[in-house]
Amino acid sequence: MSMQSMLYFDHSASSPPKAEVIRTVSEVMERIYANPSSLHQGGAEARKLLERAREQAGRLLDTDPSEWLFTSGGTESNNLAIFGAVRRYRNRGRHLIVSSVEHPSVAEPFRALEREGFRVTVLPVGPTGHVDPADVEAALTDETILVSVMHVNNEVGAVQPIAEIGKLLKDRPRTLLHVDGVQSVGKLPAPIREWGVDLFTISAHKFGGPRGAGWLYVRSGVELEPLVRGGGQEGGLRSGTENVPAIVGAAKALRLAIESQPEREERMRRLRRRLAEGVAAMPGVVLSGPREDDPRAPMAPHIVHFCCPGLKPEVIVHSLEELGVFVSTKSACSSKDDKPSAVLLAMGRDAACAASGIRISLGDEHDEAAVDALLERLEAVLRKLTPLRRKEERH
Repeated sequence: MSMQSMLYFDHSASSPPKAEVIRTVSEVMERIYANPSSLHQGGAEARKLLERAREQAGRLLDTDPSEWLFTSGGTESNNLAIFGAVRRYRNRGRHLIVSSVEHPSVAEPFRALEREGFRVTVLPVGPTGHVDPADVEAALTDETILVSVMHVNNEVGAVQPIAEIGKLLKDRPRTLLHVDGVQSVGKLPAPIREWGVDLFTISAHKFGGPRGAGWLYVRSGVELEPLVRGGGQEGGLRSGTENVPAIVGAAKALRLAIESQPEREERMRRLRRRLAEGVAAMPGVVLSGPREDDPRAPMAPHIVHFCCPGLKPEVIVHSLEELGVFVSTKSACSSKDDKPSAVLLAMGRDAACAASGIRISLGDEHDEAAVDALLERLEAVLRKLTPLRRKEERH
């Protein structure tokens, strides 16, 4: 069965590239192949495309173009933001704050920094996966140099109170705020400046762009220690020849995603509600987060997550695949390990639930008919697997 004939509900892992983006990447690869650092006309043309892409990011996200660095994606951007900021400002203090539900590309750098001797406060979350700004305020000290809280959780879709956290840090110029925005750009508004964010991460392949291209927003005045040293590209912060075709394609995907964001959010919220209600009605299923829009526990419009205690999530994934449906377990970056989800454990779920999570993530191609087809096939799979659950429960 080809990818084109499947019902693909794994957009939070990677979304299919837009046709316009594929054409743009192909054209640039064919026509503009010179090194953008070269002094000749070919290099100047490549450099012009790079700067045009940078200007586009600045315009679309209401920031200064000079505040954007090109990277290979979310993981590199997060690592550069965290290690770069902490090592640059370590003379200010040795205390860091991070939420307990971050993507591994944030959680692992903090663990590494803790091993280096930094003191790390890990923020708890409530049963819907949300950080309480009061916990951030309580954790702050005169030694705190970095707070990192993602905008949208990649597993369950919890939308974190970035605006409120930004207000807490407004009068603390020695404490930087890093936000992983990989799951939110193109789905929700991201007023980076208004929030008071210092460092913001984007990955193009989450909204129809090519893999291997991303951005890091670095607020003017913030300095970082580079992770990679060499030719001094990207203002000396990210040495290496820039991937011009991917960057130009990423800029096009960003424009398409941002310009259509309000309509996409409205449509996806409608589909999410339909999907969440259908999933919640199935026996033995535990929904992660509210099924309805709740301002007290806001959820992203494109993610529905649930647990099936007593069943192995990989069995559900492969059973759905046999019926022409692609979904995922937890973050694609850690889906191959069989440990219970750290995110679900942080939310207070028991081990049986945390080890049986399924994530469904919506894309632009989905409509009510696609959601209904998914629900029908999911119900058939769970009905078929019920004897396995009973067997697990007896053991």
